[in-house]
Amino acid sequence: MSQNLISLDLSASDVTAMDAALDTLEKLFANFIELTPDERQKLPKMGDKSEAFCRQTLIVLDQSKAMLPSTFDLAEAQGDMIAFDALRPRIQRLRALLSKGEDTQMALGSDVLSASYDGYALAKVSGKGAALEALKEAISVRTRKPRAKPTTPDA
Repeated sequence: MSQNLISLDLSASDVTAMDAALDTLEKLFANFIELTPDERQKLPKMGDKSEAFCRQTLIVLDQSKAMLPSTFDLAEAQGDMIAFDALRPRIQRLRALLSKGEDTQMALGSDVLSASYDGYALAKVSGKGAALEALKEAISVRTRKPRAKPTTPDA
């Protein structure tokens, strides 16, 4: 085999443990929301600069509660900031795990594809038969080039 980026043996207990951890995360994330792409686009977003503004504003508002109308829910905004702060490092950890998982899956797929190409080359050299014909058909799907559309002369 010309390529072996990773060898990974996931035991049944490893897969069961991952599934249990994911089940736990799914339960913990049950109250989280999903936004549509349109909703994401329309929302004002708190970036680094606006985060500092928001933090300072909440401090000032907390020190000046008398000026706030009864309809302004300062406690809700403060609770949102606390949850935001609690969530940030966990989301970063999840992103790192997801990236690692995606990279590992990509490497495994690449290893399998590389081994398949090597095996196909060996099968072509070593003989003919039904198995080789089945391989040729399978690989033709991967290597088939789309037909060019016939052009018609302009009238």
